[in-house]
Amino acid sequence: MTTTHGAGAIVADRKQHFLLVRALGFGLVAVLLILVFASLAGEMREGDTRAFDMALLGASQSLRAANPWVSEVMRDFSGLGSTVVLTLFTGITVGYLALVSTRTSAFLVVASAISGSICVSAFKAAFGRARPETAYAEFVATGLSFPSGHATMSAVVFLTLGTLVASTRTLWIERTYIVCAAAFMTVLVGVSRIALGVHWATDVIGGWAFGSAWAIAWLLMAGFLDRRHLRLEGEGSPKRK
Repeated sequence: MTTTHGAGAIVADRKQHFLLVRALGFGLVAVLLILVFASLAGEMREGDTRAFDMALLGASQSLRAANPWVSEVMRDFSGLGSTVVLTLFTGITVGYLALVSTRTSAFLVVASAISGSICVSAFKAAFGRARPETAYAEFVATGLSFPSGHATMSAVVFLTLGTLVASTRTLWIERTYIVCAAAFMTVLVGVSRIALGVHWATDVIGGWAFGSAWAIAWLLMAGFLDRRHLRLEGEGSPKRK
């Protein structure tokens, strides 16, 4: 019995060590993404990104002119990052998580989406960057430009939802597929905003960086709360004699 108990304790310690190292790794990634966002914002304000932005803006306009079908396809992809679609995805996933996971995870999904949206609005007001000229755009889009709301919120929502839903599956291939699908949808939304000429490329890159960091931060919080909940349940359960 002692040997079995000792082996179990070693396995548990190794698991805790692995979870801690993984959390620290993801935390480091989030910090690096925030630094990328801050650096990009500084470069943008100084005008150092204009040549890059104009090159991609012109290329996108030429692509749409040579291939009329591109505009229609990109409009559909862009719709995946709209407020209505993201709200629908969030509501459906929150219901699923409340049924198969913990209510804490469901609450954190809503909190991450709302707080992320507030941050985007604050950043847009702070940077005050105008959108590309309408002559380059497929349609007229209102509001300020940096960071891209579609790119940011698709990263926040899709990555958070994808990771939490994946955590309810047991097979690694299922979890990998779900997370990759969420990341792919995030990329599609951002690329569509550049292709349609309604955002500068750096708006989208900045949105991806901040949105991904924001998603990671909330996922780390969800993981911490889940582990704490399980630990408290374990301590509260009656010990075997």
